[in-house]
Amino acid sequence: MALWRAYQRALTVHPWKVQFLTAGSLMGLGDIISQQLVERRGLREHQTGRTLTMVSVGCGFVGPVVGGWYRVLDRLVPGTTKVDALKKMLLDQGGFAPCFLGCFLPLVGALNGLSAQDNWAKLRRDYPDALITNYYLWPAVQLANFYLVPLHYSPVSFPPELPP
Repeated sequence: MALWRAYQRALTVHPWKVQFLTAGSLMGLGDIISQQLVERRGLREHQTGRTLTMVSVGCGFVGPVVGGWYRVLDRLVPGTTKVDALKKMLLDQGGFAPCFLGCFLPLVGALNGLSAQDNWAKLRRDYPDALITNYYLWPAVQLANFYLVPLHYSPVSFPPELPP
């Protein structure tokens, strides 16, 4: 509980920093889980640079972009009912997710050193499968997120008191 209270205090005092650092931390943790549990690389084969890239993308791209989107979404569909959550999820997954993914994939490709030509080819090859895979998981997660999690606690949202 003390850790949760400290997080809440930090979120109140430094909302932007905490939101961006949370997004970066979650992206880094996700990459660690991917490398260790899914890919089974082990500690010796762990690609630390890849994890740091994901932390950077989380702090510098995912946090600001998704956080800004959540603010826009909350203004487009104010409210927290089940119907409001469903509307938010449909807008998020139908409009935002395809665009976000189309930016996220080439950004990561560029940070991993792909040339523009190779990055474009990779995007054309991987985008359809990535979007379909997105739809297996994220609609349900986002529905729960929009219904259960207040905007200021979302790991990648701007706090509501900040100017647009």
